[in-house]
Amino acid sequence: MVPQAWYLIVSALLFGLGIVGFVTRRNSLVMFMSVELMLNAANLVFVAGARDHFPARGTACALFVIAVAAAEVAVGLAMVLALFRLKKSVQADDVRELRA
Repeated sequence: MVPQAWYLIVSALLFGLGIVGFVTRRNSLVMFMSVELMLNAANLVFVAGARDHFPARGTACALFVIAVAAAEVAVGLAMVLALFRLKKSVQADDVRELRA
């Protein structure tokens, strides 16, 4: 059986990788993928905690995070498509030019 600390270490590494990807990249699609990576790291923590302590609560929290991630993907991709239609680019710096 895998110790719970290993799940937490993997989750921390995934979350850190997501933060690095979000901060260093200017491409909107890569930024959204980095946010998804951070949400999956949070899911791993919920499931790892639920395995030993509260199976129903951890699973419910993980399902809630998955639902929020799905909504974030839908809204995020709509924003990226709108940006691409206006500017023919998906760079995050182009969003500043959309201000009135």
